[in-house]
Amino acid sequence: MNYLLEARAVEFRYHNGPPVIRGVSVAVPRGKLCALIGSNGCGKSTLVRMFAGLLVPQKGEMYLGGARLSEIPRREAAKQVGYVPQSSQLAFPFTVLEVVLTGRSPYTSRFRFENQLDRGRALQALEAVHAAHLASRRVTELSGGERQIVAVARALAQEPHCLLLDEPSAALDLKHRATLVRTLAAMRDSQNLTALVVTHDLHLIDPVFDHIFALRGGELAAEGKPADVLTDSVLADVYDDPFVRTRRIEGRTMIWSN
Repeated sequence: MNYLLEARAVEFRYHNGPPVIRGVSVAVPRGKLCALIGSNGCGKSTLVRMFAGLLVPQKGEMYLGGARLSEIPRREAAKQVGYVPQSSQLAFPFTVLEVVLTGRSPYTSRFRFENQLDRGRALQALEAVHAAHLASRRVTELSGGERQIVAVARALAQEPHCLLLDEPSAALDLKHRATLVRTLAAMRDSQNLTALVVTHDLHLIDPVFDHIFALRGGELAAEGKPADVLTDSVLADVYDDPFVRTRRIEGRTMIWSN
């Protein structure tokens, strides 16, 4: 299988603390929509930040397109991978379009302003997440959910081959969560986009996502198709919850805890 992102036996710890990621090997297939799940503090955000090049593992190696991520120039990596953190700190009253245009920085030189092509790509990114109507709004006037949508648009403006999204739906209502997942699935199908999404919205994964990686205590506990990972036994172990229950209904997995 053709993998776009790989972590090979990586370990990471903050300062002198215990390892947050312990010998994890993960291979993200190209052109697939993948979920990264697990309980709070299990290392999901840390792993995604390593894939984004924001953290460097103390052991093991990260790969992008078969090349060591540490050897790829930052600007070139940014053309391939877009990263959306859990929350975006947008304190200045820029317009939404101005914020999304910052996603074009990998394509602009230090002394050149954005051109019409960049502006067009930024508007296309806003349209892709159904937020073109926000283009002239000030980001300081937006709700938390709207700001998160703008952050996704900014990442899309990079024209990446892969999106890394760390709990992108945390501030979104149910309708916009479902819309975001459908948008990612549509881009996977039409543009061969690869996405790795940290999420707690397990009910939105099946049947849209292709693959799931489940972490427990900084280690890879399970991976596979949604129908194989979203089961009583796997989720009870991953979330340390003996009361979790699942049921397959019309091709979709329903999940609850008694």
